[in-house]
Amino acid sequence: MTKRKNKNLSKKIVSSSVSVIISLSLVLFVLGLLSLFLINAQRLTNYVKENVGFSILIKDNVKEIDLIEFNKRLDAEEFTKNTDFISKEEATQQLEQELGEDFVSFLGYNPIMASVDVKLNSRYANNDSLSQISLELEKNNIVHEIYYQKNLIEKLNTNVRKITVFLFSFSLILFFIAFALINNTIRLSVYSKRFLIRTMRLVGAESSFIQKPFLINGIYQGLYSAIFAIFLLIGSIQLVQKETASILNIDDLQIIGIVFIVLFCSGIILSCGSTFFAVKRFIYLKENELHN
Repeated sequence: MTKRKNKNLSKKIVSSSVSVIISLSLVLFVLGLLSLFLINAQRLTNYVKENVGFSILIKDNVKEIDLIEFNKRLDAEEFTKNTDFISKEEATQQLEQELGEDFVSFLGYNPIMASVDVKLNSRYANNDSLSQISLELEKNNIVHEIYYQKNLIEKLNTNVRKITVFLFSFSLILFFIAFALINNTIRLSVYSKRFLIRTMRLVGAESSFIQKPFLINGIYQGLYSAIFAIFLLIGSIQLVQKETASILNIDDLQIIGIVFIVLFCSGIILSCGSTFFAVKRFIYLKENELHN
């Protein structure tokens, strides 16, 4: 009879531990996915911003040596990601192809100017920076005009800020939901051992002695959960790389490594933290509350 009871107790303990590990693994997996998504969202934001730029219209009859020197200085600027020089002839051919007719013959002259298209580094993709850059570049004698779309850039930055706030808020809400879920799961697991805790308390065991085995078990549960979550995450990364290689590129091993370390730490902290508070609650639970 005693053996059967011990066997049933062992099954309950194993079952509750498995339940905690599965729940914590899923939560850590979701948190890991969200972390990688946020990292790539920032990359996508930078990619979009770095496709924002401006065009510098060059005056006619500029000496080639002056133009080469201007391009060199432009490429060396901190705000420049890359530049593309379009000659007067190239620009004329492109416009003729778009219009489908020889507009130069129709007008009697060629109004097109040579230009330099400049793509910006992401932190300079805002109207304030572009205004300062324009003022500096317009001082150069070969520059006729600088053109960029103020409304488009302002709208882009506004939308990026909104998306950032939304993602941060969503992440925060998800973290609290995850913590509440894990805390509740672990509390139920500890609840099944409340009579054991009460018995240990009655025979004079100190709180630290009672908590110790639960906390050690919590560490193992956190580690196992993190390992399972990482395996799930690796599988998801492989799938994402295979199916959406043209959109996302999760290939930074350092960042992935940091996410894995964070998952390990989060698993242990969540499991041990919730276990500590759950055990502490049942240690000081009154006898008449044990059956509630």
